[in-house]
Amino acid sequence: MALLKVKFNQKKRVKLAQGLWLMNWFSVFAGILVFSMGLFLKIELRKRSEVMDNSESHFVPNSLILMGILSCAFNGFAGKICYDSLDPAKFAKWKPLLKPYLALCFFFNILIFFVALICFLMRGSLESTLAQGLKNGMKFYRDTDTPGRCFMKKTIDMLQIEFKCCGNSGFKDWFEIQWISNRYLDFSSKEVKDRIKSNVDGRYLVDGVPFSCCNPSSPRPCIQYQVTNNSAHYSYDYQTEELNLWRRGCREALLHYYSSMMSSMGAVVLLVWLFEMSVMVGLRLLHTSLESITNPEDPECESEGWILENSLKDTLKSMLESLKKIGKFNQVEAGAEGAEGEEGGKTPAITTVS
Repeated sequence: MALLKVKFNQKKRVKLAQGLWLMNWFSVFAGILVFSMGLFLKIELRKRSEVMDNSESHFVPNSLILMGILSCAFNGFAGKICYDSLDPAKFAKWKPLLKPYLALCFFFNILIFFVALICFLMRGSLESTLAQGLKNGMKFYRDTDTPGRCFMKKTIDMLQIEFKCCGNSGFKDWFEIQWISNRYLDFSSKEVKDRIKSNVDGRYLVDGVPFSCCNPSSPRPCIQYQVTNNSAHYSYDYQTEELNLWRRGCREALLHYYSSMMSSMGAVVLLVWLFEMSVMVGLRLLHTSLESITNPEDPECESEGWILENSLKDTLKSMLESLKKIGKFNQVEAGAEGAEGEEGGKTPAITTVS
């Protein structure tokens, strides 16, 4: 028994073809939207590529761009088929291509669904990428005189100001690295010498943070140096007082920004996938309803359309049998080739009579 069998007359076939033509052009615009989202995400990721450890994060935007291009191509082609299906003479040339085209549409829809899932599941990979990238970026913050790294200070400062964050996981991350360039340190000062000597790696570490960590909404002047020294500031308690520094780490801020963006895009791609599935089902019904016309000379006669010619169980069973036959055929061919090789390797025995 056919799956989702529907009876059609000429009027219903025309309405289905016209509706599918319109839906395919909506899908073309949806493809442009997916392409635009991928392009926007790629630009956003490239803006902060200096604080990202690898290029794996670009898999999502690249996939969205590719799916957008393919969606425009597939649906534009399907729209042409639906338009020509109104004329039996024009539709005849598309008949041999419809089955391969529908198979391609099926695999294309699987890819769209996969991309939608990836948009939701990229959070873990993105978090590790940002963690390592921010760690390296903070390490190079002081290298304002080093070619290739002189921009890093500005990048980190602008990032902390824009996203209202400080450090990688929090402001204390700045205590563990030397973020002040040696160019601005007085090495004749006893304090500087003592701090460098007290560190195994010979770095100048302070309990301070860059100015970009300061929260301008705080009524108190920014305390960015000697953050943990209560006696260095009037009426100040490091343990209890709410600091006027950004509490949130930049990894969390960026992860939330990109994750929410990718989740929204994933939801849009999922809607596009549902729309594409409905277009594919409609095109299959149109294809089978036109092929099952018993009398081509009478275009007004009734016909039947279906998704699968047999039930889902029977279709899967026939597919498995076909795969088994292909496997057996390959085994027979391999056995025949082996037998031929053995026969070719034998040399006939020659008996000589003297």
